Amino acid sequence: MTNNEKIITFAALFNRQKTMKLSQFRFHLPPELIASHPSKHRDEVPMLVLDRKTQTIEHAQFKDILNYFGDGDVFIINNTKVFPARLYGEKEKTGAKIEVFLLRELNRESRLWDVLVDPARKIRIGNKLYFGDDDSLVAEVIDNTTSRGRTIRFLFDGPYEEFKKTIQRLGETPLPKIHNRQATSEDEERYQTIFAKHEGAVAAPTAGMHFSREIIKRLELQGVSFAEITLHLGLGNFRTIDVEDLTKHKMDSEEMIIEQEAAEIVNRSMARKGRIVAVGTTTMKAIESSVTVAGTLKPYKGWTNKFIFPPYDFSIANAMITNLHMSQSPMMMMVAAFAGYDLLMKAYDVAIDKKYKFFTYGNPMLIL
Repeated sequence: MTNNEKIITFAALFNRQKTMKLSQFRFHLPPELIASHPSKHRDEVPMLVLDRKTQTIEHAQFKDILNYFGDGDVFIINNTKVFPARLYGEKEKTGAKIEVFLLRELNRESRLWDVLVDPARKIRIGNKLYFGDDDSLVAEVIDNTTSRGRTIRFLFDGPYEEFKKTIQRLGETPLPKIHNRQATSEDEERYQTIFAKHEGAVAAPTAGMHFSREIIKRLELQGVSFAEITLHLGLGNFRTIDVEDLTKHKMDSEEMIIEQEAAEIVNRSMARKGRIVAVGTTTMKAIESSVTVAGTLKPYKGWTNKFIFPPYDFSIANAMITNLHMSQSPMMMMVAAFAGYDLLMKAYDVAIDKKYKFFTYGNPMLIL
């Protein structure tokens, strides 16, 4: 290759990276490859393995991650817990059936929540909404101008613990609507990771759902450590991106917490040149939202609306576990930034050809 050819090739690569657009992340996914039910066993599912150095793709089982990691490596996991965010009720006077999706608790004492209401067109400020066969839970619409839909106040006089128990009793696991089915008791368990501790998510960090307690124990016996962070997933992850220029897309803010202990575990491993594995796009978003000038992880408590897409230089993780994501989703774009756009698109072609399953209950991908 001549010097001129090298210059032209570099310029073409630079321009392509600089101008990556929404349409470049579109691919056709046959509907039957969207997994609507969990596998029988968490860790016994097919897994793609992408090697960024060799640009190769291999086929494995998730439990084979034991073969890739050992002493000194760290898995960073998201310990958020999904709460039963979907409520079904009726509108006062008319008795019209409505669905309320709880997005975010705004004020614990006042029982204020940001919600989505479906159908929304006839819901007005001052309307009362009734939930439960005995109308044991009542809410009043107090604002309908928020970017997230509505703000409601639950009219509940009892202690907060009783209020949350009522939500737990009446609410349903917020399975994404693309699955076109009611959530079941199986979803209550499986639409959670085994790490789930801190309630606040309205969607599951799906990459973590493949870990079983047996896999965790065996990894620990091999010298692998686990660092827990918390990022409460919101529905913004599934909101359609409607701008071709990705720099103009704004993600919804999500609450996140990185404790001092987690930062120390990760930084010690980084100092020893260990492998740092981000389990899921939410974990990657969290750690990339709290990086020191020196490129280490720092504690953080607050909010993030970070949107990662190619080109992007990652600071903390040098390996990643993620699910197979939907076309033109923010999660897919982040994975493309980490794996490399061309390698990811090739992997998705392979996954579709080999009938891998995508989305919520789909198959995992390990990127090295």
